[in-house]
Amino acid sequence: MNDRSEMSLPQRYVVDDLPSLIEVLPSHVKESLNQRNSLGDLLEVILDLGRPALARFIDKEEILAKDEIGWEDIQYVVDKIGAFGDDNRAGIERTLHRISAIRNRTGNIIGLTCRVGRAVYGTIGIIEDIIRSGENILFLGRPGVGKTTMLREVARVSADDAHKRVIIVDTSNEIAGDGDIPHPAIGGARRMQVVTPILQYAVMIEAVENHMPEVIVIDEMGTELEASAARTIAERGVQLIATAHGNTLDNLILNPTLADLIGGIQSVTLGDDEARRRRTQKTVLERKAPPTFDVVIEIQGWDKVAIHHDVSKVVDGILRGVPGSPETRLIGQDEKLHKSGGDLPEPPITGVDSRYKARNSNVDLELDRDVLKANNIPTTKILPFGLNKGRIIDIIHDTGMPIEIVDALEKAEILLTTKQFFKKRPRILKNAEDAQKSIFVLRKNSHPQIRDFLADLSQAKGWEDPVSSAITEAEDAAREVHEGIQSSVDLDAQGSHVRRIQHQIAQARNLRSLSSGSEPHRRVTISRR
Repeated sequence: MNDRSEMSLPQRYVVDDLPSLIEVLPSHVKESLNQRNSLGDLLEVILDLGRPALARFIDKEEILAKDEIGWEDIQYVVDKIGAFGDDNRAGIERTLHRISAIRNRTGNIIGLTCRVGRAVYGTIGIIEDIIRSGENILFLGRPGVGKTTMLREVARVSADDAHKRVIIVDTSNEIAGDGDIPHPAIGGARRMQVVTPILQYAVMIEAVENHMPEVIVIDEMGTELEASAARTIAERGVQLIATAHGNTLDNLILNPTLADLIGGIQSVTLGDDEARRRRTQKTVLERKAPPTFDVVIEIQGWDKVAIHHDVSKVVDGILRGVPGSPETRLIGQDEKLHKSGGDLPEPPITGVDSRYKARNSNVDLELDRDVLKANNIPTTKILPFGLNKGRIIDIIHDTGMPIEIVDALEKAEILLTTKQFFKKRPRILKNAEDAQKSIFVLRKNSHPQIRDFLADLSQAKGWEDPVSSAITEAEDAAREVHEGIQSSVDLDAQGSHVRRIQHQIAQARNLRSLSSGSEPHRRVTISRR
């Protein structure tokens, strides 16, 4: 897929407040910096005891002054900025600048990294549609690529432009700056500070329980407790936007601590028949749960990102050895947005699947929403509370049910919760009753309970399972090609799981089948070999 989008992107501009950072530096370092014409590409100033001060720019390093840094220089900066936290970081109040300390064995500071903090407005035009989708989004990328900068702008746009209740869990004050008053770069988002990094997971849960956010923004998730807290937040129907350690999705799969963010990985031993059918070893890796995050965005620069839109399918494809290609977005020299790629992985063809033999008993299907519109089937808007949002979205995507998950009560027709949460009578329940919204209560937060409820609701709205017609179409086409009535037949566009069944139908008659086109218009063509 190659799509040159003509959409206009917001103007980008930078606010860095460099004078506030320069002011806390020793006089000879300050003078050297002030003599330079432009500091727009300055990243950080390094002050190490017994060495000259060093300035790091985007593409070079320069010594600022010949004089070595002494104890008095280190102490001068420390006195200006105040106390360091448990993570050896400090800041300058109401700015985004960060000062990090290096200590000796006795705890004395012998080095300082003074990093320039910049608010870059307009950085998320390249992905704003995804931010506004309400899906849980995880940012990955190498250090210094701009993850935190982009996360800050995400918080501002979500709060000010999308008018959502946004809470930032700000562990090291990197997102909203130092001091009790957050930096204006976060707009109307609220900020919760964390006393020590090891308690970030607890503040994440506190934010949900005490402040009723619609969006939670978190930087640098890196522990198992934080991964568990993230899953809890997602299950409560709150949009989660975060960064994590790792450059790519592949890195995350190999990280046992954070793999839970994308569903977790487990080793499964197959039976002899199943291993032969799959043509694999008996021990394989599989995803063990729905992912916490629906979308993973690999930041390669402010002007280029790679987007994995359906994390569950992408991870499954990687584990099977058939990865799809992420969607690449690039802002070109013409200042227009260019898109390419975005094909999801398809399962390998390994013989007639037992699900096909059972006709449409448990077959997964992605259904283009245009089909629903063409048949005038209304879409029901549901707000889940206390349920696994990722699990619900997986079911909707896999079955094509005319259900839409929303992130605010005023947008919903139905509030769906569980018996456990209903008994607690949360405020949102009373608000739903006052707004005369329909309230449905499930016995428990399980896949079968959610699936059966959504199926009953969809059928009550006039929706029919489209898998049977897709299978019938493939069978009729295969028969006509096999009998020589037609040399080839193009089937209607279907999702990846249904295409897999159609391939198997062709294979059963020893016919050729190929998929072509881009999602959601990818289709199977059946022909003679």
